[in-house]
Amino acid sequence: MTTNAVETRPVAPAPAADEPPQRPKKTQRAWDEVPRWHIYLPLSIYLVFTLVPFYWILLFALRPAGSTSLVPWPMTFDHFEKVWTERSFGTYFENSVLVGIATLVMTTLVALAGGYALARFDFKIKRGFMLALLCSQFVPGALLLVPLFQIFAELSMINSLGSVIIAETVFQLPLSMILISNFIKNVPYSLEEAAWVDGCSRFRAFVTIVLPLLRPGLIAVGSFAFVHSWNHFLFALMFLSNQEKQTIPVGLNTLLSADSVDLGALAAGGIIAAVPVVIVFAFIQKWLITGFSAGAVKG
Repeated sequence: MTTNAVETRPVAPAPAADEPPQRPKKTQRAWDEVPRWHIYLPLSIYLVFTLVPFYWILLFALRPAGSTSLVPWPMTFDHFEKVWTERSFGTYFENSVLVGIATLVMTTLVALAGGYALARFDFKIKRGFMLALLCSQFVPGALLLVPLFQIFAELSMINSLGSVIIAETVFQLPLSMILISNFIKNVPYSLEEAAWVDGCSRFRAFVTIVLPLLRPGLIAVGSFAFVHSWNHFLFALMFLSNQEKQTIPVGLNTLLSADSVDLGALAAGGIIAAVPVVIVFAFIQKWLITGFSAGAVKG
């Protein structure tokens, strides 16, 4: 007869009733092992190099003409008054606001329609069209000046803000359309299908279901179009010859002369040009970061 040997294993003793259960030890991250000064010192140096040019602009704009002090005291606003009234920066500011808002609206609407078509429909030339949009980003704006100038001359739109608005919109559309299409792909298609089952048309389902979910993406695309049109110099310089139609970048260029440069007026004009953009980004930075991070990932 054969006997089956039973394998015995040591049994861990049960914890005592009054002994608290042991928690797993936390693994220390590499971030916690780095001394704080290794992080704050490079950031502080970078911050100094970033803020010194801004302080230099404020210094020239706020200190009196001819002063060499490193502190803007006594403080004066004569340079701001000079560029706003004598240099017609009030008119330049209004024209830039008009061009920026119009470019924002037109770019967002056209990119929204084109991005929806790219995200939701399949057609034969879709890959080729996407490739053409990507390749258009490698074309500098200077190459578009001659054909755009001829087109606007035929349409009698030279020396009109409409020509700058259309040119800026055309220049911004490819990237905006690609970003919007990625935003729409992140919205589940089943949400639209459920709205269709409930009786909504495609347009109504898009407006009520998809469009509210695209708010971060629309803000990101719109702000990018606004800032680019606000800072763009080339189109306004070539298509606008009347001083009353000029924008702020061209107005800043008028402060430069071959003989001398009014540094105080130039610094004041630069601050006037930068303040609206800073205010806009201060209010939309949360949506901007969310929008770009959402559009960078394909759903």
